Amino acid sequence: MRTMNRKGFTLIELLIVVVIIGILAAIAIPKFSATKTKAQKSAGIADLRNLATAQEAYFADNNKYASTADIVGTAPNPANPAKMVFNWSPGNTVNGAPTVTGTSTSWKATLKNGANKDCAIYYNEAPAAPATEDGVAACAD
Repeated sequence: MRTMNRKGFTLIELLIVVVIIGILAAIAIPKFSATKTKAQKSAGIADLRNLATAQEAYFADNNKYASTADIVGTAPNPANPAKMVFNWSPGNTVNGAPTVTGTSTSWKATLKNGANKDCAIYYNEAPAAPATEDGVAACAD
């Protein structure tokens, strides 16, 4: 009698493994996408909250709120110390730079986050959608 030395996997075993990997991928990919969108929304809100803090510091120094023209993204220029230094997160500058309007008593800011959704915050201004509460940053879903 001759004994056969069988090594390797059968076609059925390989197909079962491929099906299991496909099922796991079908579950994981949508979860990853939702997590990425949630992170982009959080980054937009974080930038706007940081801007609110920077606006209050700017107001304390200049007795007015900053507008887009008053904001620089690098170290202050000694020739123009009145500029506010503020760096937006890289993903929050899609479709152009964020906009900030400021006066001596109010300000508002809007941006599009990395998921291309509108985010906004305002203080003593008319509501800027999607923000609905004074001083509270919000992003569209």
